[in-house]
Amino acid sequence: MNTENRQGILILGIETSCDETAAALTLDGSTVLSNVILSQIDVHRIYGGVVPEIASRKHVENISFVVEEALRIAGVSKREIGAVAVTCGPGLVGALLVGLSFGKALSYALKKPLIGVNHIEGHVCANYLDNENFQPPFICLVASGGHTHLLEVKAYGEYEVLGRTRDDAAGEAFDKVARSLGLSYPGGPAIDVLAAKGNPSAISLPRAEISGSPYDFSFSGLKSAVLNVLQKMKAADTIGAVDAIGAAGGLPVEDIAASFQQAVVDVLVEKTI
Repeated sequence: MNTENRQGILILGIETSCDETAAALTLDGSTVLSNVILSQIDVHRIYGGVVPEIASRKHVENISFVVEEALRIAGVSKREIGAVAVTCGPGLVGALLVGLSFGKALSYALKKPLIGVNHIEGHVCANYLDNENFQPPFICLVASGGHTHLLEVKAYGEYEVLGRTRDDAAGEAFDKVARSLGLSYPGGPAIDVLAAKGNPSAISLPRAEISGSPYDFSFSGLKSAVLNVLQKMKAADTIGAVDAIGAAGGLPVEDIAASFQQAVVDVLVEKTI
């Protein structure tokens, strides 16, 4: 790729907020030239979730390679970078520090600006990369592994938080329920596959409403309700090893997954609408 005549500002983005080491090159913040993501899912799967210390160590091992690969794919040299953007939070502290330290060192060496990016704002702005005609104002639901936010995006860089989770995020609840059902990590895809075979009305599960905060979320009670159902079934000897996916005393595990997923989706959709 010929980079000598390229017009615009090349920005290197670095993301290490959780268990993925990622780097991307964008032109003028709108055209993606490369996007390299190195996942740690296989490393954390045996633990049933992300182990912060392990995630941090893996970021240290991988970040140089990921950034170099992003530069190579984009056909960009370090001297052409106009600015370095890096996730500064929220996220796992140790994991964030790896990306921040790398970004700070690189920006200092290149004498280029360093831009700290809020993780949640990054989720919102990803919509602009996907559709160049998309623009504010709009309502945005951010439902990721560690965060659940409902935002009013008034203009570029101008936001009002309408609601957020008071405890577990939606993705976190999926992971914990999946672990209880003997499913693999990450829990979201595993439960979704199982739920497609089940009855979403099989179990009556709570949809939390928070007094005085109609747009806030809470999934801890829902997660506990599912665990209580499983414990009662075990106590009544109506379910054997939960990790043996199949019938659970006349109530298939597929129905439990479907009922849980429907409860989460109902809350997310209702509050957003």
